[in-house]
Amino acid sequence: MPEDELEDLPGVGPATADKLVENGFESYQSIAVASPGEMSNTADIGESSASDIINAARDAADVGGFETGATVLERREEIGKLSWQIDEVDDLLGGGIETQSITEVYGEFASGKSQVTHQMAVNVQLPAEHGGLDGGCIFVDSEDTFRPERIDDMVRGLDDDILADEMERREIEGTPNDEEAMEELIAAFLDQIHVAKAFNSNHQILLAEKAKELAGELEESEWPIRIVCVDSLTAHFRAEYVGRGELADRQQKLNKHLHDLMRIGDLFNTAILVTNQVASNPDSYFGDPTQAIGGNILGHASTFRMYLRKSKGNKRIVRLVDAPNLADGEAVMRVQGEGLKPE
Repeated sequence: MPEDELEDLPGVGPATADKLVENGFESYQSIAVASPGEMSNTADIGESSASDIINAARDAADVGGFETGATVLERREEIGKLSWQIDEVDDLLGGGIETQSITEVYGEFASGKSQVTHQMAVNVQLPAEHGGLDGGCIFVDSEDTFRPERIDDMVRGLDDDILADEMERREIEGTPNDEEAMEELIAAFLDQIHVAKAFNSNHQILLAEKAKELAGELEESEWPIRIVCVDSLTAHFRAEYVGRGELADRQQKLNKHLHDLMRIGDLFNTAILVTNQVASNPDSYFGDPTQAIGGNILGHASTFRMYLRKSKGNKRIVRLVDAPNLADGEAVMRVQGEGLKPE
């Protein structure tokens, strides 16, 4: 939204509009969903003035009121579903990973969590008829897991008819059997994956804010951001906040980070996919002692929680642990050189 429109809000002059835009408050909607404290701290505006600006933006953007269930249902029809390209897993998720939601994937090391984020960074770029969302990916890497070579493998692992359609759509001359054309296609896929490495938890929180800015810049482009992957969500928080004495601070920061990510999903119709580490519960005498890190803060924030469990060889069990409208269940997939594949 141009700055002169922000100046229509009471108490917003040219200088204040500049501050708001510089700090990511570029539209009535982004202002409407902010808190006075957040705006006061980030945009250097008095809390009372921030409250007045937010209330005016809520009126202008028509947010914050009640609406009928029919209206909610109509709005939910805009939600996209990102396919795993594995029918059994897609059925488990009611069609795939939802936009405007946080999907958490947790499991032990080498269970395939990073493989899921890489595969979704590829799948999201496909058109709707092939299960994609026609958009790009933001990849926040906190464990040095992103590998362009893995994207190469997974693009090559797509079905030949999908590859042929993608070459035509991206105006690449050649066929899937033409190595030069394939390299050009892989480069095109990599161009739509925006990667940033998080060096600590504060940097990771900052990157979520930068991700919102980038999603806003690309919203009207040919490749809007349709998924934000964070791999892993909890690694830095777990390493930096050690012991019970720092647990409250850790959870408070994690909570803010999750809400920043959720805001991206709501504002830009984007899927949020986060991976999570696990710990073993020593008090568990029966069943699987594996527990996700992050406690109730993460449990409540995640719309969908999925547990990856290693099985024989490259087989993985995908278990849906929690979802608001789906039954718990399990599916089987394989992690192969060409990417995630059905059993």
